[in-house]
Amino acid sequence: MLQLLERADCPYEAIGKEAQYCGVTPPGPGKFFENAADFQIGDNTTINSPITVSEVTGNAPSTLKVAVDIKHTYQGDLKVDLVAPDGTVYVLHNRAGGGTDNINTTYTVNASSEVANGTWQLRVNDNANQDTGFLDKWSLQF
Repeated sequence: MLQLLERADCPYEAIGKEAQYCGVTPPGPGKFFENAADFQIGDNTTINSPITVSEVTGNAPSTLKVAVDIKHTYQGDLKVDLVAPDGTVYVLHNRAGGGTDNINTTYTVNASSEVANGTWQLRVNDNANQDTGFLDKWSLQF
């Protein structure tokens, strides 16, 4: 049996069979929320991208999945935080990566002390000159 491991090379993704044939685990049960609006990230600026969560019972899980897709030419410029509806800040990325381009990562956050419903924000702060980019999209998987 041939198993494709590169998601970009998986023809089965289009028909929802990637987990079976491509070695990819699909999102688990729970609600999924996404903000796909582009937010420009200029030098030495901060952007906030909101997602309003509703109809989720109780608190957020201890394994909240936060998928982030940022196009930027220098990871080391960036600090990325998840801000809960009550203002609690969870640091996802803190100026690591040096000159590596882009952040396309899913983080696991223990947000079990947070009420799930409300407006969550992804805060991206560019802390240097010369390199810019944009937040392409981000999501929460409860």
